[in-house]
Amino acid sequence: MKLKLSVIISALVFQSACIAAQSPELIYVAKEARTLYDRDLYLYELLEKALAAAKYSAQIEHIKIHPHQQRTLMALSRGKVDLHWSMTSPAREQIAIPIKVPLYDGLIGKRVLIVHKDVYPAIKTVRSLDELKRFTAVQGHDWPDTKILSYNGLKVRPISDYQTMFNLIADKKADYFPRSVIEANSELIAQNNENLMIVPDFHLEYSTAFYFFVNKDKPKLAYALEEGLAKLKESGELKRLKKKYRLVLPPEGEGIKLNNPYFAKNY
Repeated sequence: MKLKLSVIISALVFQSACIAAQSPELIYVAKEARTLYDRDLYLYELLEKALAAAKYSAQIEHIKIHPHQQRTLMALSRGKVDLHWSMTSPAREQIAIPIKVPLYDGLIGKRVLIVHKDVYPAIKTVRSLDELKRFTAVQGHDWPDTKILSYNGLKVRPISDYQTMFNLIADKKADYFPRSVIEANSELIAQNNENLMIVPDFHLEYSTAFYFFVNKDKPKLAYALEEGLAKLKESGELKRLKKKYRLVLPPEGEGIKLNNPYFAKNY
C-alpha cells in the first residue's frame, strides 16, 4: 500500500510539474488611458508575434497606467508593470531593460509641426533652427523630446496633460506642437478641429529610437523578446507589419536637423 501511495504521489507531482511548465507566464503590459491609434495596435500585435516567434508562452494582461511617461517607467522599475514601450533616453535605459530594436525605425525622430491655421502664414517661411526660435512649442513635461528641443535652443512649454497641448495650439496660446510623422495625422483626425493643421513646408529631425522596455526582474522575457524581434526582422514579418499599419511614410518638406545628446549613439 505504501509503495502504491508513493507511486501515486510521484505521478501527481510529475503531472503538476508538467502543467506548470505548460502554463503561460502572466505578463503585465502598460496601457495608456487615451485613444488607441494604429501605431499602438501595431505594437500590441508586434509584441504577440515576437513572443510567439521566440516560443515564449505568455498571457498578456493590460494594466491602465498614469498618462505621465516617467511614472509609468517608475512602475516598471518597481515591478508593478512588466513591459512598456517608449522613446529611449539614458535615464530610461537605467530604469529598465531596453530591447534595442527600433520599433518605428527613424520615423519617431522625424517631427512635423501641428499649428493653428492662423499661425501658419508666420511659421511656414521658417527654414532654419534660428528662425524657429521665435516661436514657442509645447511638449510633455517628462518627454525626452522636451530636453532635446531645449538643448537646441528652442522655446518649450512643458505640459503634463496630453489633450491640453492640443488645446493650447487651438487657442493660440502656443505656436506649435511637434509630433512624430507616425503620430500627427491620426491625432489630427481624432482632434476633429478644423483650425488645426500640419505644416507641410518643413519638419524637425533628430536621432532617436523607440524601444520595448522590460522590468529588470524579467531577464528571460527580455531575452525572448529580443530573439523574437530578430526572427521577425529576418523573416520580413516586421517590415510587413509596418506596412500594414502605415508606418513607413517619411514626412514632406525640408528637414531642420537638431542635435540629440541623449541618444545612445551620442553619449
